[in-house]
Amino acid sequence: MKTLWVDIRPWNKNLMTTALESGADAVFLPDGFSEKARELGKIKVIAGDGDLKPGKDVVEIDIKSKADEENAAKLSLGTPVIVKTSDWTIIPLENLIAHNNNIIAAVESSEEAKTALQILEKGVKGILLKTDDPSEIKKTAKLVNQSTEAFGLIEAEITNVKTLGMGDRVCIDTCTNMKQGQGMLIGNSSSAMFLIHSESIDNPYVASRPFRVNAGAVHAYVRVLNDKTKYLSEIKSGDEVLIVNHDGVAEPAVVGRAKVEKRPLMLIEASVKNEKSGENKKTFSVILQNAETIRLVRPGGEPISVVALKPGDVVLSFIEGFARHFGMKIEETIQEK
Repeated sequence: MKTLWVDIRPWNKNLMTTALESGADAVFLPDGFSEKARELGKIKVIAGDGDLKPGKDVVEIDIKSKADEENAAKLSLGTPVIVKTSDWTIIPLENLIAHNNNIIAAVESSEEAKTALQILEKGVKGILLKTDDPSEIKKTAKLVNQSTEAFGLIEAEITNVKTLGMGDRVCIDTCTNMKQGQGMLIGNSSSAMFLIHSESIDNPYVASRPFRVNAGAVHAYVRVLNDKTKYLSEIKSGDEVLIVNHDGVAEPAVVGRAKVEKRPLMLIEASVKNEKSGENKKTFSVILQNAETIRLVRPGGEPISVVALKPGDVVLSFIEGFARHFGMKIEETIQEK
């Protein structure tokens, strides 16, 4: 996950409040102002009297020469390095990101932040924003949240829909309202997932709950932050999950609660094709609640209810050629059936 730090040196209560309200991960303050910041809200402070000590836990380097760049690369192996470039040259950042991605780019606008977050299609680890404009903090916070992850969603053809017996399924209620085309990546396999739509669609029999994804059986995987997965049974209040839209753009969401209830279930199987040969190359599945309010997503973002689903229908999926060990990506020979 990308991080946003806000440089509030000298102290400015208005900027401090905006940083808190925008969800900044940390603020860089003058020494002696940590308590003032904590009176306004809980946030990590970078200062001599803060949580992270400058020069020890965080290093600032002004890149003026190749030697400075090499020093930053060396230090970033163990410590977050705030990199400043006097003329905001991109090349030093490219070199540092290629070497190691523990780099925080010091910027003065949301536009500079956008560039830093996109360098080498990977971007810096985080942003340190120095500005007097509260609106720039809000704009940059939005960019940082949107840059968390992006997924190359592909079309999958439904091959089988089968009703099952009762089982424990999980509803994930987030602290974010979702829109049409948004949901979560969930599957029986950590390397092959369906985009399960949020309950943001109006229904004549039950009120919409745009904060919710009726996610599936307790054993299934859900994609979370930092390129990881979790079992649905592990999700709890205060966790963060990824909301993904039909274009593959992801953003983090805080979990308000996870509800586990016994419900009738159904198995959904699909396959994706080899683009070169046209032959099916992978079959995968998910177990969801058997109810009309649970939906998958068609290409283009249109939701389709699982009770209307039939072989031949096309839905969005995410396929990845890696196994998982405790939710982390590994290269391993593994089969999940």
